[in-house]
Amino acid sequence: MAKRIHLNDRQKKIFWAVFSMALAVFTIWMVYKSSEGLSVKDIIAAAARADKVWFDLAILASLLFIWFEGVAICSILKGAGYRRKSTQGLIYSTSDIYFSAITPSATGGQPASAYFMMKDGIPGGVVTATLILNLMMYTVSIVVLGICAIIIQPKVFFGFSTLSKTLIICGFTALTVLASAFMLILRKGDKFFDLLARFLTFLHKKKMIKKLDKKLAKLEKVKADYSSSAQIISGRPDILTKAFLWNYLQRGSQVMVPMLVHLSLGGEALNALKLFTSQCLITIGYNFVPVPGAMGIADYLMVDGFSGIMSRDAAFELEMLSRGLTFYICVSISGVITLIGYLIRRRVKK
Repeated sequence: MAKRIHLNDRQKKIFWAVFSMALAVFTIWMVYKSSEGLSVKDIIAAAARADKVWFDLAILASLLFIWFEGVAICSILKGAGYRRKSTQGLIYSTSDIYFSAITPSATGGQPASAYFMMKDGIPGGVVTATLILNLMMYTVSIVVLGICAIIIQPKVFFGFSTLSKTLIICGFTALTVLASAFMLILRKGDKFFDLLARFLTFLHKKKMIKKLDKKLAKLEKVKADYSSSAQIISGRPDILTKAFLWNYLQRGSQVMVPMLVHLSLGGEALNALKLFTSQCLITIGYNFVPVPGAMGIADYLMVDGFSGIMSRDAAFELEMLSRGLTFYICVSISGVITLIGYLIRRRVKK
């Protein structure tokens, strides 16, 4: 029989980082090869000739995506009684964005964000409640943007291919269910912790873990912190409203990037709103797919959606520039900031 290979956490992170990088290179190559009349020189030339004002606004919008998440998390923590600096919120945001991009799950960044929050002295239960609420509002904001898109430009949806329409419909359904599940966990968290306690007991009986009493006591403390924080948060409409608004601004800033890049390239102003609504639906279509950074899926949806508004070559050009700003550059910046934040904390600890 073949031996099973068990990877530790560090090896898994390295694996997914390498895999994500390879997938990114492959995705860019595939998009480039699919664009028959487009070359690397054309893309560079397009960026060079872009109107500086509109292009700078596109860069700003892509960076605000990082900033607004940190603001959203800090606003929830403040409501729960844990005021933190905006620079700390930035680390919570960048660690979430970076690790979400290099892991197969959209929630892959939450443990990294939780690590920095707990290092800043925030109890585990409070961290759990905060991240659940933020992820719930993040999901709700995507759904709301999609609904707004359908109301503003209902014809845009029909410009997508059958596959893209299927992904958008599945994404809308999955994200709605996910948002409902987060709401349930937030309000009925005690049952979730009870289930986790039973699972730990099961593992102990199977001799897969040791020191059960110690683990259950630690879990009970986290449960108590979570319950008190969840009760405060769920009973405060102002906290929920602020969390939604910051997340809505975060998603909206990212969705605006293709529209701003289009205007910077001298595109027709009449197509700007169509691109915005198209990107809202595209975001729904790729957000539920368990692929690191939705690479490949997001690119396909963007080219397909943009092709219904402009020529295919123009769609490829717009996709490459927009995706470069909203994903590759944002993830790279997030990775650098996260590393700096980690090194600073490590130095201070020593």
